[in-house]
Amino acid sequence: MSFPRRAAEQVILAALDEDVAGGDITTQATVPEDAVATARLIAKQSLRLAGLPAFPMVFQSLGGEPLAWEIHRADGDDVVPGTEVLRVTGNAGILLTGERTALNLLQRLSGVATITARWAAHLQGTRARLIDTRKTTPGLRALEKYAVRVGGGANHRTGLYDGVLIKENHIRAAGGIPAAVAAARRFAPHTLRVQVEVTDLDELRVALEAGADAVLLDNMSTDDMRRAVEITAGRALLEASGGMTEDRLRAVAETGVDLISAGALTHSAPAVDLSFLFEH
Repeated sequence: MSFPRRAAEQVILAALDEDVAGGDITTQATVPEDAVATARLIAKQSLRLAGLPAFPMVFQSLGGEPLAWEIHRADGDDVVPGTEVLRVTGNAGILLTGERTALNLLQRLSGVATITARWAAHLQGTRARLIDTRKTTPGLRALEKYAVRVGGGANHRTGLYDGVLIKENHIRAAGGIPAAVAAARRFAPHTLRVQVEVTDLDELRVALEAGADAVLLDNMSTDDMRRAVEITAGRALLEASGGMTEDRLRAVAETGVDLISAGALTHSAPAVDLSFLFEH
């Protein structure tokens, strides 16, 4: 899968401007300009790596003499505590100034990939696919969605511009599910699926009758999801969503739904623990 380099460049520049701004006064005060150091990036927990290409990009954005990199792992690798992910040698000041920005990005994206990999494992042997949502960190969406893919999940729509998802407030504003679906059909290109959010089985029947291509089952019980699969009988894709937790995943997948979406993959993923330390 392709790393979103352009998105990473934009995020890195903004992050360095936030952190460094007029300069790194501690490093400037304590570290000789010509000092050279070797640093090692070490995993301190079991994790799945994601975002590793962004790590050297941070230091490259700071300029100065090129650094010598030894990168031992790649995105998608599962590593255990104590694993040396990479080693770099070069100007100590550059390494110190870029350290936090580089770590923040890698720890965040690897955290998303790690939780996604763990959750996706519960779906093995079922037809269901684990997908993300738009509940991402502002400015980091392309990177976080990439991390979901690295973790073995799949992406829902990227933004409001590349998918039709008619939610409760759209339905109310449009005057009902049939009116909303008809309007979407007239407006959207034929290449886009029209998806409708429903909260009960009666609304599901209305959405199917209206011709929805996909239906989001919002906060339904597993029993209702199972019944929804029977009612739909393959006429539309079914996505289970709302309040999804890891301990529910297997039961939800076994209802026969096609997709399970979880905002927690991005909005609640804890950063992983990595250290970046100079050698003595």
